[in-house]
Amino acid sequence: MTGDTLAAESGAPAAISTPRWLAFGGHRLRLGVMCVLAATAYAVIGLVKLATFRATTFDLVIVDQAVRNYAHFRPPHIPVVGAFHGRGLDYLQIVDHFSPIYALLAPFYWVHDGPGSLIVAQALLFAAAIPFIWLFTRRVLGTAPAYLVSVAYALSWPVAQAIAFDAHEVMFVPLLTAVMIERYHAGKALPAFAAMFALVLVKEDMGLMVLGFGLYLFVTGDRFSGLCCAGIGVGAVMLTRGALIPMLGGDTGDFWAYGHLGPDAPSAILAMLRDPLSTLLLPFSDEAKVDTLFLLAWPTLLLCLLSPLSLVALPHVLERMLSDRALWWQADFQYSAFTVVILFLAGVDGLSRLLRWAGRPGDRRLGLAWAAAVCAVAVTLVPRFALDQLYHPSFYQADQVKTAAARAAAARVPSGVQVEAVNSLGPALTSRTTVLLWTAESHGSPWVVADTSRWEFPFGSAEDQAAQVGRLLSEGYSKVFEQDGYVVLRRT
Repeated sequence: MTGDTLAAESGAPAAISTPRWLAFGGHRLRLGVMCVLAATAYAVIGLVKLATFRATTFDLVIVDQAVRNYAHFRPPHIPVVGAFHGRGLDYLQIVDHFSPIYALLAPFYWVHDGPGSLIVAQALLFAAAIPFIWLFTRRVLGTAPAYLVSVAYALSWPVAQAIAFDAHEVMFVPLLTAVMIERYHAGKALPAFAAMFALVLVKEDMGLMVLGFGLYLFVTGDRFSGLCCAGIGVGAVMLTRGALIPMLGGDTGDFWAYGHLGPDAPSAILAMLRDPLSTLLLPFSDEAKVDTLFLLAWPTLLLCLLSPLSLVALPHVLERMLSDRALWWQADFQYSAFTVVILFLAGVDGLSRLLRWAGRPGDRRLGLAWAAAVCAVAVTLVPRFALDQLYHPSFYQADQVKTAAARAAAARVPSGVQVEAVNSLGPALTSRTTVLLWTAESHGSPWVVADTSRWEFPFGSAEDQAAQVGRLLSEGYSKVFEQDGYVVLRRT
């Protein structure tokens, strides 16, 4: 079954055909303005946090080190993670997470060599999904709903949480999934499958999303393509996790978050088959899981559940909800941004199917009403999540004394050295030093920057940091700077 047939089956108005990008006229201008405004808002949040020492070594410095190495045509070593796990300073990013797609960001570092480039690139990539969401929605529901759904995506809480927490590989996924689904729906298989293949270069588990796309194709009638995509998805996960990562020095145990089900995948599958009822209840076994699942579906007024497009997101959502890692269940981090576009487009398709089942295919008024409600839901969720910071003056007015002390501490560290820095100070040093994370285990770096005034990952209390500073002073380090809790040590 072709994408054009699927469009007709979903109830798309016959009068609307997929327009050429260069023939949009006024739509192109409006979409361009929308993308620029969204990207600006996203970048402002990240850049303000970077400038006020609220960005973090884990994960901004991790990505920065990888992309900087790509920009200089070197292997993507991430010494900050290698040292943290005791695996050496030549530890590769693609064995921490299989994300060779980061190499595409290297040109940004040729313009500006620093983590700010990552923040801007991430903002642009998230905003770049908007035109494809608009195209899909316009084809199915009409022009006005297309704008409303695009605004709802731009304001969506998964995107807000992702852009508020440094930079991550998820930045590529909304655009790639939007291209994959929209282009296939438009009958343009080549760009759709190109985007699908690019997904497996984003992260080691993105083969699960390709598997989900295969399931969608299969149940909607494109069975041969569906089986091929499902096979590609499963094969990609097995290849990256089972072969490439161990071969390059990684540990597959890092990705196993299902110890409550078994020590490995076969035993976990058997455990789930032996007790299917418990398996079905596991995604709802914690209040945080239920909250996140509801928040994923609610922005579409739950209509995403009526569309087979939701199958694209299902494997990734189950990967999160079946795990034993509580952070994966939360709505507070970047994980929900992997599936946000899929669910919005599933909502559009779900409404179209509902209208067809009700004998009112192509009802423009109901489509517009639903899109307006979806946009209103997105607006009502803004105060609960990170975009809320944009209109609060306190977000831009950081503690001036603390910020000045952090800036002075960073200035005392010379360029070109290796430094163990507190989590909040690493991003300020990474463009000119080799940053390792300041922990209770010394790595013998010639320079150390601590913050003994507050809780910091991974130490915990400020007292623990102060105790480690005392140990280093007794082992041959000298104190060269101290102000408002910040302490700079040099090994003598």
